[in-house]
Amino acid sequence: MPRPQRGDAEILREAKARFETCVSWEKEAREHALSDTYFANGDPLNGYMWDAAIYKDRSLNNRPTLTMNKVRQHNLQIINDARQNKSQVKITPTGNNATYEAAQVFQGIIRRIEYQSKAVDAYSTAIYHQVESGIGYVTVETEYVDDRSFQQEIYIRRVADPTTIYMDPDAKDYDKADMNYCFVFEDVPREVWEREHGKNAVPPATPFDYAGNSWVTDKHVRVAQYWRRVIDNDKLHLLHDGRTMRDSDLDDAQREMFEPLIARSREIAEPRVEWYRIEGDEIVDRGDWPSKYIPVVPCIGEETVIENVMDRKGHTRSQIDAQRIYNYWASAAVEQVALQTKVPYVAAAKAIENHENYWKTANTTNWAVLPYNSVDDNGQPLPKPEREPPPQMAQAYIEGMTLARQDLLDVTGQYQAELGMPSNERSGVAIQQRQRQGDTATFHYLDNQAKMIRQVGRILLDLIPKIYDTTQVMKIMAEDGEDSDVLLAPNSTVSHMQVAPNAPIGPNGPQPLTAEQADQMRADPNSPDPRIIFNPNIGRYDIEADVGPSYGTQRQEAANAFAQIMAQNPQAFMVVGDFWAQNSDFPGADELAERLKRGLPPQYKPGPDPQVVQLQQAFQQSQQGAQKLIQQADAEIATLRAHNTRLAELNQDKHADLVIDEYKAETDRLKAVGQIDPHAMQVVVRQLLRDMLQTDIIPLLRDHASVQADIQQTMAPPEPQNGTAQSAG
Repeated sequence: MPRPQRGDAEILREAKARFETCVSWEKEAREHALSDTYFANGDPLNGYMWDAAIYKDRSLNNRPTLTMNKVRQHNLQIINDARQNKSQVKITPTGNNATYEAAQVFQGIIRRIEYQSKAVDAYSTAIYHQVESGIGYVTVETEYVDDRSFQQEIYIRRVADPTTIYMDPDAKDYDKADMNYCFVFEDVPREVWEREHGKNAVPPATPFDYAGNSWVTDKHVRVAQYWRRVIDNDKLHLLHDGRTMRDSDLDDAQREMFEPLIARSREIAEPRVEWYRIEGDEIVDRGDWPSKYIPVVPCIGEETVIENVMDRKGHTRSQIDAQRIYNYWASAAVEQVALQTKVPYVAAAKAIENHENYWKTANTTNWAVLPYNSVDDNGQPLPKPEREPPPQMAQAYIEGMTLARQDLLDVTGQYQAELGMPSNERSGVAIQQRQRQGDTATFHYLDNQAKMIRQVGRILLDLIPKIYDTTQVMKIMAEDGEDSDVLLAPNSTVSHMQVAPNAPIGPNGPQPLTAEQADQMRADPNSPDPRIIFNPNIGRYDIEADVGPSYGTQRQEAANAFAQIMAQNPQAFMVVGDFWAQNSDFPGADELAERLKRGLPPQYKPGPDPQVVQLQQAFQQSQQGAQKLIQQADAEIATLRAHNTRLAELNQDKHADLVIDEYKAETDRLKAVGQIDPHAMQVVVRQLLRDMLQTDIIPLLRDHASVQADIQQTMAPPEPQNGTAQSAG
């Protein structure tokens, strides 16, 4: 046994004070719940449905005390309806890189946890107590896989006795998700307790005192588990680059380094859950719970607070008086009939004298004649024996039982149609409307069950990333019960991706597949399914609870629907026959579904529509033809461009030759001209101009010389006068 630690005395004082608060708050509700439980389980042997004093008095006087337990049937109607329409946990992505595919993986993990925990038993027990007495519970626990492993698994546990749990009275949520403390008491078999503490160990004294419970018996030792939520105050820093960090995660050096990078800060209060195992006045074990929620979830029927007095009730409470009236009228009617005479005939003694044998055996022997004496010894006529009327039940008793039966229907809202009894409704719509009326009257029980399962889902969603925190291959379960493998990778950079089955998991991660590639791999019978990589630490998710038929019920309804379609249209068997077989439960149904699927017409086989595929192929062929034409055109254009380039190069070469020739000719001409006398050259030039202008050029040249002289004279500066020059000087 571990040694006491510093602060244990304060924790024990806190626990006992809180427990007294719980007892005071729940005292009246628990008394009523116990009375409801007794009444709901009443039968002819235990007499729980009768007031104790009346039952004792009638028994002493040999008066009938009949018990016709109709409450049980009304309660089971809700309980079994809840079993058939169990709420399903539905996870939805809400942000922070959460994805729909990752939410589906979360749901698959939760289904596997429910399956391995036999959670259906836990949920059924909780709603049984909810309907019967007003409240039931489920708990969530973690256990190591085996004694050689540190890997843990999550389990949903059944609470057989709801009176072993006390919750924080100040919790306001209907599912008590905001509770700050809770007590769970456990009756440990005495041999188990002695094996843990030693054969000679003395069982502890009552750890928490309150009347009505025996904590130590010959067979059991009761221990208490105290849960409490502690608030850790911290400061959250937002850096300029968008990152956030808690102040508690920084040491002094880091705080000094990051201080210039902090954009703003705010105070936060983060809940943390602790648990303590208390035996007597000692804390024998303790630990931290990895979730922010206390793992105790109630399933409440109806909870009311009137003048600061809390009461809880289930479906039983409203039926008590009507059931008692029915039992009383039934007992009184039987008693009244039993007190009536059973003698079939009344006759004068002289009338049957010497014929007693006939009349004694009249009820056992089929005599042809029953003789009697018509006159007495004095010759006086005697009346003949008369048959007495049979015992009859008083009409008041019959009417009383009828009214009590109707009262039971009225106070529960459950009528004959809902209970499967004959009723006045004839059409299917009318029957459904009456059943809907009864379902509406009791729907709050199913709705509160959904709230319980939703809170269980929140706890699991919070636990999964913290319990399954190492890279491992996990089994997940689909809605139809089919298993598949998922690689849980807490270090993955995305919440969900699909990769090839043989893709290596390297430092840079595998290459993800597109949705189309993954679907093609699944559709290919020769290819293994893609591997799913899942990181539960990325993304933010929320929980919903859908109330509806179970998958098995939906499957049966689907099979019936397909059967009706095929009955009305036999040709439809070739189209929907595989669906009908797939949803049926007879031996070989799955094999038949596969055979029918192989015989489907091409347009109805799994995968894309053949016509669409044909159109896609035609489109691809046309694209390929167009691509070839474009390539041919590009080739011809390239050829033409090369030819044009060549011609341009040739033209440039010819132009260069022409320039050279012209330059050479000009050079030769200049050489020839250079040997001519300039004066003679002037004569030649003038002659050329005369020939070009068809006129004599000499007068033109003279006029040109005269105009040129006038221009020069006009442009020349004026000569200064003598006077002006002298004065200036």
